[in-house]
Amino acid sequence: MATVEQATGPTNGPTNGPATGPRRAPVQARSRRRVEAILDATERLVVERGVEALTTREIALAAAVPVASLYQYFADKEAVLIALAQRDMAEMDEQAAADLADLVACCDLTVATLVETAVQSYVTVYARRRAFVEIYLRGRTNTAVHAFGREHNVRIARAMRELAVGSGLASPDLTEQAVVLAVEVGDRVFQLAYEHDDDGDQALVAEGVAKITSYLERFSPVSGA
Repeated sequence: MATVEQATGPTNGPTNGPATGPRRAPVQARSRRRVEAILDATERLVVERGVEALTTREIALAAAVPVASLYQYFADKEAVLIALAQRDMAEMDEQAAADLADLVACCDLTVATLVETAVQSYVTVYARRRAFVEIYLRGRTNTAVHAFGREHNVRIARAMRELAVGSGLASPDLTEQAVVLAVEVGDRVFQLAYEHDDDGDQALVAEGVAKITSYLERFSPVSGA
């Protein structure tokens, strides 16, 4: 299944934060299974304890691997968290790409339907990935997670701008900066909606959708399109 970037074209943006992914890419099947076990264990612990209290020793114990083996693949706790966030973010991008493809195939593509569909794709993944809510929405006090989030927002903004301009929803005058602002607003809405609610405050999410839609409709070639 295509990611958002694959569905809309290359984004040519930064792809790595200060501590992203394994320090040694697993090649053998056994190594890949070990890395997945580490990520799965981290996912369980994040849901139970949150991000800040987590330690690499606890992760290794929960994954049933020696601490030294964990450090073969990850430089520190932040690297494990970012790798887990990347895994879940890839799932989220795939969900958004599939939902947007369905929208284009069956319905009228408008700024409103584009924003609503993209936002609901994220809501769908948040519902099944509670650890991602903890890491990505509630863990932004972590410098590495914060940097990862900002970089991903820029990539998504580039992809969404290409889709909007390429489909005629927006004029070429729509700047990347304007779309980044819209994505950042949506990101902040999600942070507030899920701050204390695992299911998310969907009324707040709906308000965010309305405001982002209103903002982006200013750049439509036809007023109110």
